[in-house]
Amino acid sequence: MKYFILLFLFLGFSIHAQTTISGTVTDAKGTPIEGANVYLDGTYDGGSSTTDGTFSFTTTEIGDQVLLVTFLSYEPFSFFGPVSSMTNLKIQMKEDVNSLDTVVISAGSFEASDNSKVSVLKPLDVVTTASALGDFVGALQTLPGTTTVAEDGRLFVRGGDAGETQIFIDGIRVFTPYTPTANNVPTRGRYSPFLFDGITFSTGGYSAEYGEALSSVLLLNTVDEPDQNKTDISVMSVGGGLGLTRKWEKSSLSVSTSYINLAPYIEAFPDRNEWSKPFESFAGEAVYRYRTTDGLFKLYTAFDTSNFEINQEDINLEDGLDFKLNNSNLYINGSYTGVLSDTWSLQTGGSYTYGKTKLGIITNDIDDTENSAHLKVKLKKRFSSRFKLSFGVEQFITDFTEDFRGAFNDVTVTDSYGYDTSISASFIESDIIFSKKLALKVGVRGSYTNLVDQFTVSPRISFAYKTGKKSQLSLAYGDFYQNPTNDFLKFSQDLEAQKTQHYILNYQYSNNGRIFRAEAYRKDYNRLVTFDTEFAGVDSVFENGGDGYAQGLDIFWRDNTSIKNMDYWVSYSFLDTERQYLNFPEQATPSFANTHNFSAVAKYFITDWKSQVGFSYQYGSGRTYTDLNTSGFLQEETKSFNSISLNWAYLISQQKILYLSVNNVLGFNNVNGFQYSDTPNANGVFDRRTITPAADQFFFVGFFWTISDDKNSNQLDSL
Repeated sequence: MKYFILLFLFLGFSIHAQTTISGTVTDAKGTPIEGANVYLDGTYDGGSSTTDGTFSFTTTEIGDQVLLVTFLSYEPFSFFGPVSSMTNLKIQMKEDVNSLDTVVISAGSFEASDNSKVSVLKPLDVVTTASALGDFVGALQTLPGTTTVAEDGRLFVRGGDAGETQIFIDGIRVFTPYTPTANNVPTRGRYSPFLFDGITFSTGGYSAEYGEALSSVLLLNTVDEPDQNKTDISVMSVGGGLGLTRKWEKSSLSVSTSYINLAPYIEAFPDRNEWSKPFESFAGEAVYRYRTTDGLFKLYTAFDTSNFEINQEDINLEDGLDFKLNNSNLYINGSYTGVLSDTWSLQTGGSYTYGKTKLGIITNDIDDTENSAHLKVKLKKRFSSRFKLSFGVEQFITDFTEDFRGAFNDVTVTDSYGYDTSISASFIESDIIFSKKLALKVGVRGSYTNLVDQFTVSPRISFAYKTGKKSQLSLAYGDFYQNPTNDFLKFSQDLEAQKTQHYILNYQYSNNGRIFRAEAYRKDYNRLVTFDTEFAGVDSVFENGGDGYAQGLDIFWRDNTSIKNMDYWVSYSFLDTERQYLNFPEQATPSFANTHNFSAVAKYFITDWKSQVGFSYQYGSGRTYTDLNTSGFLQEETKSFNSISLNWAYLISQQKILYLSVNNVLGFNNVNGFQYSDTPNANGVFDRRTITPAADQFFFVGFFWTISDDKNSNQLDSL
């Protein structure tokens, strides 16, 4: 009997020591979650939620404990407190915002890296787009928001001129991204697309981290880590190139060189210009990378030199216009990205640009020298997966001088002018993810220019809402400032920063290799540079008296899955813009803007032929010009622009490729504009000549040979 009583007391004590833990698990909307794992951390005590979200289990643990709740695609939930208080708990789970289907900010931005959730263009697309001729700018001109200005070659974005788009490499500014050239001879970007693994083309509403651009920024990121040692050899109808990549345990080096000489090509296919010395250039690039314990250091260097002499037709010069150019350019970019702790990261770097250009225009000699630098430090703090804060400071420094020597009425005239300026800027920006469906980016940028003692503040805000599993809406607003370019500051240093305000509405759908984007926008311009002479010069009176607007709709569709072995995209842009700036007597649509732009690009791989064939079509409606024989300003339009380009890449062997392309294969007679005589003829009519491309077509042949460790890589890896 005594033992029975002791056993009864022991059982009673054990039963009394057990505690029941209970509650309900729901999502943010209150919907029950079935199958969530609920347990006390460090014990075997736990259970799962039922169809109505409830759970219940017992434990013998006492005192303070940690209750954990986990479920796929939701953030883990934890509750700390006495076990006795863990009854009838109301647990609300938050969606895991690190999952692949989380909303992303997309207004105004085309992500184009291999790691992006929505890939629009990759570096490989640059060299396989028929109309691009291996130039990354040429490939970007097939995206919506750009304007077809065939005779220029630079990026014109949403009613902005080419100077309103800035280019950054690894987050650091490029001051002279294009090679200088003559009128009606399109320029090219200086940099090889093969050195980059990410391209972000922001057509507006970009981050507060970037400034000094009224319209857009183009962000290029160099390859972080090459996959193997390799050698790339190129032999082309216009020159040749050699590239080497070497990889070690913690470091790697990529070097590429190219030599271009158009003399043999022009001898075979003469154009409308008279070349005393056809275009010739030598360029080299190198990227050195070193991986530390907690970060990556990259040093990028690019150098190029070019020269040519040309005589171009001019209606006012019987013997034509003699033009001579010699240019040298050096760009050095160093950057470091590293982790300071589990929540802090650092990005810092700087660039230096040296540019020297010598121009000979008839009897005038002009020498330009530019020294520019950009220094930047950015810190990023991750408070949680839902809230991140970044902030930084940067400095832009430019010293520009121009020496002029010419002859007027047999009198030699010399002059020198230029400027030096420093721009100090700071920025702060936060990324807030409220849920997998709603995200917000808000920031502000402040900038001070010592040249005119001016301080500007630029608020930026954008947010995105996921409308479906594969679709989302984005909105963006921002103020953007940019100092006047060298063309104006070298003559006048009293000019303030120009300003735009961007309003953007974006819809995006992405599903299994298919991307659709539609974006409406409005830009308001203020403080644009104006002057009172025919051309900007030392005698001009400069002011910030210009304004204007640009608004429109951009549409983009890409599909690489619906048709086997085919990848294609189409884009369309509608643009309505007017502005009063430069020497415009009234507000008008500038000659670089056209109302409608359409592009179609297709690439098809033919397995039996071991070939990839490409097709590109570009259309641009007429651009404005001033007809001196009728009243008005920029009141007429040229005929529309049309061009069809084809290319063919044939895989001779796995690492040897033969590449052929033809631009404007149908030979459309495009018109870039008109030049009028300075004085009327005997009948009182101003004679004019039609400005057409120097050549209606361009033919290219190249042989590309890769020698790599795996004996499999080639310069067109998709083949």
